[in-house]
Amino acid sequence: MKKFIATLLLITLPVLSASAHYLWIETNGTGALGQTQEVRVHYGEYTYGVIEKVEGEAFPLVSKFTLWVIAPDGTKTELGKKAKEDHYLASFTPSQKGVYTIALNNNEIDVIDYTQYDFGIFKTHYHSTAKVQVGADGDTKTANPNGIVVKQLKNDGEEIKLQVLYKGEPIAKNELKVYVSDLWSKTLCTDDNGEVSFALPWDTQYIVETTTKEEMPGTYNGEDYEFIWHCATYCIKR
Repeated sequence: MKKFIATLLLITLPVLSASAHYLWIETNGTGALGQTQEVRVHYGEYTYGVIEKVEGEAFPLVSKFTLWVIAPDGTKTELGKKAKEDHYLASFTPSQKGVYTIALNNNEIDVIDYTQYDFGIFKTHYHSTAKVQVGADGDTKTANPNGIVVKQLKNDGEEIKLQVLYKGEPIAKNELKVYVSDLWSKTLCTDDNGEVSFALPWDTQYIVETTTKEEMPGTYNGEDYEFIWHCATYCIKR
């Protein structure tokens, strides 16, 4: 029982500490027509260098995710995935010029009881996205009408502009964290349009995370919950 509780503490939100595990996608930010594009799905805490093993204690609890690629014309194709040591691997081959959006969704995570920590009983919903640019730039697509998603808007400078949407609508004054490796992070807040801009000073990978709480009780797998905790991540690779 102690081992099970410790695993649950790893997979959820920052109730007891300043950080928490999350799912994220890694892929090159640019692609080419006719060339295979690899996509990796990790679970852990990127900025702390924590990457869970696929067959470890924590990753199996969040492994029931679906992975899609959305083409520039809006065509949505599910990607098959293979389990590796510390990630799931998928791939696709771009056939159109423009922006491809990789989208992961996981709304199949067991209910967790945190009443002993004064937080309540909740269900978790993860969503992750990443952008692959093939030629012309543009906005990424969104594919999470029941939760939170980070959308990258077209930009032409050193700053990147993102928009956070919740159930299809911009979410204002929502906290957003930007992570790189080696323990660097920055906390921002969306404006009234759900938008936020920031510079990318290093040629590295950035992971963006944002969350929101949906006060909607329900039942999942026979277990009642009081609310849903939504978590979205977005990968930027320069």
